[in-house]
Amino acid sequence: MNQSIPIDAHSKGQSKKAAASGWIGSALEYYDFFIYATAAALLFPQLFFPSDNPAVGIIASLASFGVGYIARPIGAVVLGHLGDRHGRKTVLVYCMFLMGFSTMCIGLLPTYQQIGIWAPLLLVTMRLIQGFAVAGEISCASSMILEHAPSGRRGYFASFTLQGVQAGQLLAAAVFLPLAHFMPADQFASWGWRIPFLLSVVVVIMGYIIRRQVDETPAFAEQKKQGEEATVLPVVEVIRQSWGDLLRVICMALAAVIAIVASVFGATYAVQPAYGIGFPAGVYLWIPLLGNMCAVILIPFVGNLSDKIGRRPPVIIGVLCAGLLSYAYLYAISIHNLWLSLILSVLMWGVAYQGFNGVFPSLFPELFRTRVRVTGMAIGQNIGTAMTAFLPAIFVTVAPPGSENIPLKIGSLTLGICVVAAIAAFTTRETYRIRLEDLGKRNAEPIAKEEYDRLRAEAMRGIARTAVPHDLASQLRS
Repeated sequence: MNQSIPIDAHSKGQSKKAAASGWIGSALEYYDFFIYATAAALLFPQLFFPSDNPAVGIIASLASFGVGYIARPIGAVVLGHLGDRHGRKTVLVYCMFLMGFSTMCIGLLPTYQQIGIWAPLLLVTMRLIQGFAVAGEISCASSMILEHAPSGRRGYFASFTLQGVQAGQLLAAAVFLPLAHFMPADQFASWGWRIPFLLSVVVVIMGYIIRRQVDETPAFAEQKKQGEEATVLPVVEVIRQSWGDLLRVICMALAAVIAIVASVFGATYAVQPAYGIGFPAGVYLWIPLLGNMCAVILIPFVGNLSDKIGRRPPVIIGVLCAGLLSYAYLYAISIHNLWLSLILSVLMWGVAYQGFNGVFPSLFPELFRTRVRVTGMAIGQNIGTAMTAFLPAIFVTVAPPGSENIPLKIGSLTLGICVVAAIAAFTTRETYRIRLEDLGKRNAEPIAKEEYDRLRAEAMRGIARTAVPHDLASQLRS
């Protein structure tokens, strides 16, 4: 756990296992979470929220997407507490089972036409369970990978958590894409949309097999051994001692507005008949698909870059550029230019936004001590993300079908939120050269640059022969 301790064979193996577990677990769990986002934009207005006014149905459907984020701060407190008191591994298994159960239930729900008002009520209930479960995923997975990572490589290894999240979104789009394209529209709306949700049974099985193989982190084990467990509730300690860092994490997490604009409001604006753009649903699904393909490639490089130059620069540059590109992206949709939309989606979401995505899995947990690390990151990130959750419904209210200057209105809101995130990152202390055991201490002294570079080079030589992405298949087989 000490930055100056050489990484032995066991810890190298656990570093790779932890990264593989975080990658695959996050991919599978966020597949569940984001198939709902896709369905909420493309199908649920008609299936669960029918209305004589199309705008009302769209707003209600997108609000149900946001409901999942209401439960996330609650899940963050509960699952963060469990992660800091009982271990990161335990919580990751809990999250997997809760997410898989709620997603399969959505795939079995009757529609509004079949059971009336009970359909949207049950849908919202399952979405709340999804939100509760996903609240502990990134914080626990990031903390586990971070605490297993070798010297000078925390940013790189922790980035695999978010690479897994983006891969989960890819998988969600990849499942919906052929179904929407090849199935007759009436069959897809009738029962075809249920297939991606029912496939979640595979998520539960695979996630359990993978996550049971990873050991608890040395940092957590040492804390338990020395009796350094928090004497008060972790949430209370975080608020008392780290409220400033918690507030910064909340503000930085608002950068999630970019994902909302690209994948939820963008889909609604482009596909829903009321807006009159007329992109086919099957074709438009290529936009988030291509953006996430680019993200999956870039995220480890950004994480590695943050180990060289620090956490703050990629975050600040990334969120500001993505906010500016949101104007162009929405304008491309407004002029019915599919190819330009594809290109700008890749630049905004797949490139610029990854300056934030590739770094926050290491930056956020590095701001908190071991005994409250999961709680601090989970609460901050999930409150910030929850604050962006209802933006799709707000965007539709601000710029409803038939209104003018939609790209200008929504682009300005998006850029303003990104500026808040950039300011929070600018005022955050740099953490990449702080020793693991000193993380969370305001006055912690960073390792000298020369010493840090030496330790990082030694860690890279020890791991270069067995890169994590090539070990995913072997981790599944073992």
